Amino acid sequence: MAEEYEKMTVAELKELLKEQGLPVSGKKADLIERLVGATQEDDAPTEEVEASSDADEDEDDFFEDDDDDWDDDEDEGHVAKQKPVLDEATQEALALRAAQKKKTPSFRRTEWFRYKRLSRSGWRAPHGMDNKQRRNYKYRGSLVRVGHGKVAAARGLHPSGFQEVMVHNLNDLETIDPETQAARVGRTVGGRKRENIHARADELGIRILNRRRNV
Repeated sequence: MAEEYEKMTVAELKELLKEQGLPVSGKKADLIERLVGATQEDDAPTEEVEASSDADEDEDDFFEDDDDDWDDDEDEGHVAKQKPVLDEATQEALALRAAQKKKTPSFRRTEWFRYKRLSRSGWRAPHGMDNKQRRNYKYRGSLVRVGHGKVAAARGLHPSGFQEVMVHNLNDLETIDPETQAARVGRTVGGRKRENIHARADELGIRILNRRRNV
């Protein structure tokens, strides 16, 4: 077999190695040695392989009875998120807004790359007679302008399509329409009251946009 490989070119040897899923790097002698070793492994007796396969089947039989218990533990506690009831026009507006957002530049404050405190702050309009960003130099960031606005029909809507309603207590949940509105719990609400709000929202079928994992 090695003599046959010696008569072949390196390109032909690499093709054989690719077919067997073996590496193709190295010199011609390395390629031949790799092919010879693969053929010897294929010609080896398969008794050990059959024995190992029988052992694997026994292990599979051992774990078959416990599959149901594992599935129950994984599915426990999963709650599907509510979806809004939207008309076709609103759905098209949301899709258009998502496409527009991909083309919108990231608006950064002047000199944000120079000072860390400015990189963490939001947008500020540039001032100054010689300000390069105000004068719209290309190597500076983009300016906030009227042309960067999104489609008006989807303005103010959450990416899921819900209209956000700020909630601070249980009474605020009573005025929410579960089909078109979703609740966002205020950041000043404590942990105990937040648990009550989440429990009441689940009863009413209202989606909480900023639900915490530990609550």
